[in-house]
Amino acid sequence: MDGDLPIIVRKSTTIMKFNTLLPELYVEDFDKSLFFYQKILEWKVEYRRENPRFAFLSYYESQLMIQELRPGEAAEERLEHPYGRGINFQIDTPEVKTLLNQLEKANYPLKRGIKESWYEDGQFAYGCREILVNDPDGYLLRYSEDLGKRECK
Repeated sequence: MDGDLPIIVRKSTTIMKFNTLLPELYVEDFDKSLFFYQKILEWKVEYRRENPRFAFLSYYESQLMIQELRPGEAAEERLEHPYGRGINFQIDTPEVKTLLNQLEKANYPLKRGIKESWYEDGQFAYGCREILVNDPDGYLLRYSEDLGKRECK
């Protein structure tokens, strides 16, 4: 199946594959959103365009796109802030505490601080450490660090 995925070639000639589910988020203020994702959370800009203002971003194996709403588009589409109500994007990260430190350093508010959870399937328990943060447009991001598995007691 990997061979069927579309690819793009970046300027560095590194080949990157698109994920099969790739959210595109409308944003009110492109510069504010790009700063949040790129400078605070360290997402990488894979490519961007100016009309409309758009960026394709990656963070480890996660990908998303942001696009600035054109004047009048929010009203036309009946969008109300916060956008993305009812959706929760889970993003794998190798180190939740690093992200927490970056958000605190930027004085950016969390929706929920670090929480550790274990989920059992009867034989094993699978752990994760998570934080929740809303991006500038209200999209809920759940950063999750894998804690591995252990046998159920």
